[in-house]
Amino acid sequence: MTIRAVIFDIGNVLIEWQPERFYDRTVGEARRREMFAAVNLHSMNDRVDLGEGFRDIIYETAEANPAFRTEIRMWHDHWLELANPVIDHSVRLLHALRAKDVPVHALTNFGIESYDLAKGHFDFLHTFDTAFVSGHMKVIKPDPQIYRMVEDRLNLPGDALLFADDRHANVAAANARGWNAHLFEHPQGWADRLVSEGLLTRTEAA
Repeated sequence: MTIRAVIFDIGNVLIEWQPERFYDRTVGEARRREMFAAVNLHSMNDRVDLGEGFRDIIYETAEANPAFRTEIRMWHDHWLELANPVIDHSVRLLHALRAKDVPVHALTNFGIESYDLAKGHFDFLHTFDTAFVSGHMKVIKPDPQIYRMVEDRLNLPGDALLFADDRHANVAAANARGWNAHLFEHPQGWADRLVSEGLLTRTEAA
């Protein structure tokens, strides 16, 4: 079936998301390693992505781990420094698709308040036809339900969708639903895929 819509993940596809790098820079690698070994911060973030309170969950985790209270609170208080830089080539690809009237959506594991914060800072997040945000949906990738919800909302079968995500598990779950899923490793690979699918020319994908 012809591709009828393109779906972008956001973290590590449009915006780099590497909290470890932020902490290495701000508190040092040794302290960061100690904290990540002691506290499951990615599980904490999953709770935010499932729709629980952004500040509430992070501050609750900080209070439960007083040895790292200051550092854990930074996950909330310095969030925009964690969520950067923008992957410029990917953003150009997003705009190039929109310029050709290709329907473009987002499917992202993201908290409610943190996504609103991101939208206030990154203008390109306003360009999607639909943003499927896990915090609002109360389910996160790679749960098959989230892909089913996208299909139902768009009224499109999986083989009409082209989806880019940086995580193997999320790509595998999309493929299992019949989606055309691309493992995003660098923007040039994604550009090449869009060209091979006939959605952009080589010049448009530069």
